[in-house]
Amino acid sequence: MDTLTNGLVTIINNETRNKRECIISPASKLLGRVLRIMQLNGYIGEFEFIDDGRQGKFKVQLLGRINKCGPVKPRFAVKATEYEDWEKRFLPSRDVGIMVVSTSQGVIAHKDAEQKSIGGRLLAFVY
Repeated sequence: MDTLTNGLVTIINNETRNKRECIISPASKLLGRVLRIMQLNGYIGEFEFIDDGRQGKFKVQLLGRINKCGPVKPRFAVKATEYEDWEKRFLPSRDVGIMVVSTSQGVIAHKDAEQKSIGGRLLAFVY
């Protein structure tokens, strides 16, 4: 069971139905970090963790700005010089959308990783 995939599919399903918020269950630390990157880039609004005594849930405020989001499977390794090639593969055009990358400095957007010249593993894309 992949919590990141389930969370991103729940978000895109609720976005296409023009919902204002959604509940993502189960929660995970990785999903929380990906949601934080999406929030910092303006794709989603506020989100909060709800402890239900099990694995927990995320309550996410949707802004209607996501056209598509999804996980990158398998989680490809990316060098610091290869981000443009992966942008062509997962994003519709230059400077539209973000890819979320897990690096040695944490989970960050690919633009920040490119500026810092660090590679990592691709986790997800959003545009």
